[in-house]
Amino acid sequence: MIRALWTASTGMEAQQLNIDIIAHNLANVNTTGFKKSRADYQDLLYQEMKSAGASSSPSTMVPTGIQIGQGVRTVSPEKIFNQGSFKQTENPLDIAIEGEGFFQVAKPDGLTAYTRTGEFKVDSEGRLVTSDGYTIEPQITVPSDALAVTISADGIVSVTQPGISAPTQVGNLELARFINPSGLQPVGRNLYATTAASGEATTATPGSDGLGTLAQGFLEMSNVSVVEEMVNMIAAQRAYEINSKAIQTTDEMLQTANSMKR
Repeated sequence: MIRALWTASTGMEAQQLNIDIIAHNLANVNTTGFKKSRADYQDLLYQEMKSAGASSSPSTMVPTGIQIGQGVRTVSPEKIFNQGSFKQTENPLDIAIEGEGFFQVAKPDGLTAYTRTGEFKVDSEGRLVTSDGYTIEPQITVPSDALAVTISADGIVSVTQPGISAPTQVGNLELARFINPSGLQPVGRNLYATTAASGEATTATPGSDGLGTLAQGFLEMSNVSVVEEMVNMIAAQRAYEINSKAIQTTDEMLQTANSMKR
């Protein structure tokens, strides 16, 4: 019976972490480009009381064994990178990715981070940057006299300038992709860093090599579904309650055993 106490406690700990993940998803339901997480679980080691196939007589064997599980553990909160809904903003520097891919961002420490958030701005030097002032890679500079900025589906950035009838191309946006995007490490500020699990980034023009295209004047919203997360929260709460009930029942059984007299 002591085993049951520890087994049920692992279930409570797993559901507590599950609630933490659900709360984080719900907190970012309106965060642009946010990708929800999901808890993955594994059962723990088993204590073998009787082996399957053990001999029960000189001519027979046990068809099934007896293995008692030790509980559950959370393997990892996996990022789900399915497409979020689009919101039209009519801001020429808002860009959504239709399909796979990440924008490349140059961090102050010299490393490259990756994001699905296309809320771009222009800094004092005319460079295309994120809301935190991080430069987009490849670097694109918008002339100070630009009247309008146009970004095509394949990433060509053009500007309209006074006295020039034809648009002037000032750069090309590139997208990065990974063989295992769920292996990327979230580092905050809607950014991701590469890991050994994600593999190295491969870059290409939007719309090529399986990458998505760009939609100017739109933002990709969070892929969190409030209804789905509420259902997950109820299920996690009930699982937490039933594991606590298992601990309570085991404790009552131990009290009964301790109170027995000859």
